[in-house]
Amino acid sequence: MSTTPLIRLHEADNVLIAKTAIALGQALPGVAERARAQVPAGHKIAARPIAQGEPVRKYNAVIGVAARDIEAGDYVHTHNLALVDFERDPAFGQDVRPVDYVPADQQATFQGYVREDGRVGTRNFVGILASVNCSATAISRIAAHFTPERLKDYPNVDGVVAFTQTTGCGMSSPSPHFDLLRRTLAGYARHPNLAGTLIVGLGCELNQVADLMDSQGLQSGRLLRSMVMQDTGGTRATIEAGIRAIEEMLPLANACQRQTVPASHISIGLQCGGSDGFSGITANPALGAAMDILVRHGGTAILSETPEIHGVEYMLTRRAVSPEVGQKLLDQLAWWESYTRGHNGQFNGVVGPGNQAGGLANIFEKSLGSAMKCGTTPLQGVYAYAEPIDRKGFVFMDSPGYDPVSATGQIASGANLICFTTGRGSMFGSKPAPTIKLASNSAMYQRLSEDMDINCGAILDGEVDLPGMGQRIFEAILRHASGERTKSELLGLGDHEFVPWHLGIVS
Repeated sequence: MSTTPLIRLHEADNVLIAKTAIALGQALPGVAERARAQVPAGHKIAARPIAQGEPVRKYNAVIGVAARDIEAGDYVHTHNLALVDFERDPAFGQDVRPVDYVPADQQATFQGYVREDGRVGTRNFVGILASVNCSATAISRIAAHFTPERLKDYPNVDGVVAFTQTTGCGMSSPSPHFDLLRRTLAGYARHPNLAGTLIVGLGCELNQVADLMDSQGLQSGRLLRSMVMQDTGGTRATIEAGIRAIEEMLPLANACQRQTVPASHISIGLQCGGSDGFSGITANPALGAAMDILVRHGGTAILSETPEIHGVEYMLTRRAVSPEVGQKLLDQLAWWESYTRGHNGQFNGVVGPGNQAGGLANIFEKSLGSAMKCGTTPLQGVYAYAEPIDRKGFVFMDSPGYDPVSATGQIASGANLICFTTGRGSMFGSKPAPTIKLASNSAMYQRLSEDMDINCGAILDGEVDLPGMGQRIFEAILRHASGERTKSELLGLGDHEFVPWHLGIVS
């Protein structure tokens, strides 16, 4: 990037991005007028006059229309930018380009845990799942027993973690909510980052442990155990029995050793939160560049947060490998429109105060940046929330935009790492798949350096170009997949971020 205070993202754009804060009256290179207002860093400024009703373009894409006449040098934001829907041609498959795959014998490698089913983990936890909230305290007490001191004889085990949840009863069955919960629990139970799993239920809940295991094809064994509190003898007896069960799993889990495996076994859940005006310029496209590299090496990139592709879905359907895949994505968006309408929600307004303070005026603008995380390769498949992902390459998994819920679904679908971009700053962490956090700007990276793993603000600072940052991210992914701790892991985050999608009535 040059030293100019403005960034032009596309030659056809009629707005520019303030690289640094713009003062009233400041001279603006490339703009006929001086600044007609103060403009915060990351926000938009008019590159030329824009008439009322004229489309406002960023990345050469429409992000709304001028709500009133806008002069060159004016600040462009929520006060003068109106969100107006427009026709979007899905053009299924029009932009599909063949992937230049790296030959198998030349693929990048990492050090992972190979499981019996052939999947590969990036971590080696023992997990405890609650079938219902009524067993949440019990499993928390079981996990709390296994302190670092008690685990010192098991150096290959990353920890014992309890995945508590707030539901499991008081819901309809069958129902979408019930199916989502079971699919999520099963996805964690068989996750490659868990060497062993204990499932604990109460006994009278709707989500019966035996039915859960039968319906999801979970087979009991030395590393997959279950117990029911009402049958085991109550709280104290269950905690004691759970501790014994985990103690029996630990030697088996500790016997797992990392070995060299190809990067094709890496599956990344793509997340963004606390996005700002720089997210779509640095962190998101840089992560997209890294995902293009990963896909070339045979890996998987999972984009989610369905409400946050609203307005740019046509960019994804044009990359769909078949009309069926593209239509499935449109069907998910149609479901969301119906769902939010039926619950007095607003599908086209998922932009938080932090997003707006960071320079994002509406969902179209936010979505444009968000979609860049997935890179440019073909869309290979579209999946339901927490549905097992069985294709390599770039795929989409339906989820809300709320980060913990979305990441939980991605992990249940098989993601063994999460990459999370942020502009305002996020303190998110996850288990059993660790989270790598990418900062969009250097100021935030320095302010929150204990939480951020990668500074994509180096692009704005002129230290590295976008492809170079993508390569840096890919190399960091290989290191973290091989066991290098992320910042969120060093801070001990992830014990409370298991949040299955709550969909439906509690009765």
